[in-house]
Amino acid sequence: MLAVNDQSQSLVDLFHHGTKLTYNRGEFVMRPGESPPGVFYIEEGLVRAYDITKYGEENLLVIRKNGEFLGLTFTVTGDDKKIIYQTLTPATLWLLKHDEFTSNLIKNPEIALPLVDNLTEMYRVHSERILNLEYRTVRERLISFLLTTARRFGEINDEGTLIKVPLRHQDVASSINSSRETTSREIAYLERNKLIANRQLFFTLTDVDGLKSYLVR
Repeated sequence: MLAVNDQSQSLVDLFHHGTKLTYNRGEFVMRPGESPPGVFYIEEGLVRAYDITKYGEENLLVIRKNGEFLGLTFTVTGDDKKIIYQTLTPATLWLLKHDEFTSNLIKNPEIALPLVDNLTEMYRVHSERILNLEYRTVRERLISFLLTTARRFGEINDEGTLIKVPLRHQDVASSINSSRETTSREIAYLERNKLIANRQLFFTLTDVDGLKSYLVR
């Protein structure tokens, strides 16, 4: 990490001069076709970013958590991908409009370091998704997805490693370039072999070493 605590706190304090927004689970932060009005800072909660394919299916891109940002790429580059943002949990966000964000960044360049840290983390997450697609079988891609998601959102409990993000089978399927039906069969296979548990949208990795053994090259 490049930023020190004071720099990270200065960036958070900057957003606290913006607009505070609260959402219930399932609400849209950005609806289909909308462009971000600025940069959002996630103070609390989970937000999924997705788009709609030409076949009308939802394609999960990434899940953002507290301490991360939405709309940063559009504010800096102007490249609008029309990404849809929807909360997975109740969430609190702070919004800084484009001009306010960029002018403060220019005046206080030291707050750019925590942004670099955040962008580096996002690059790592997206790189892992690309590398995941190199696996030939759906089972391998599914296991790779679960392991990488657990590193980001996992919490160890008595049963194993709980991924603290609600994930529909369709979300998983779109992330690993598979159909929902095939993904569901592979999830059932991992459950039968006591490698994972899947209850009410939450996955628990009950045998991490066993899962990793499928990915040995």
